Amino acid sequence: MKYNLLGKTGLWVSEICLGTMTFGAKGKFAAVGGVDQKGADALVTQAIDAGVNFIDTANVYSEGISEEMTGKAIKHLGISRDDLIL
Repeated sequence: MKYNLLGKTGLWVSEICLGTMTFGAKGKFAAVGGVDQKGADALVTQAIDAGVNFIDTANVYSEGISEEMTGKAIKHLGISRDDLIL
């Protein structure tokens, strides 16, 4: 995995970012969402194993469910929050 310095923050982020817009299925994101917690855990695992440390989530994705699922996936996998850029 290639990493780039994020501005002047001192943070190195992976060139590939895991997008979590499909985690959950509520509100206007129901049409594109539907990944359940088991699937979210698997996707986060695969991304981390590939060297991804940059995860995109937002409180508007499935009305906040995406953020909750992302947090649970990180917790379930025992990944330190300090090792990720969210």
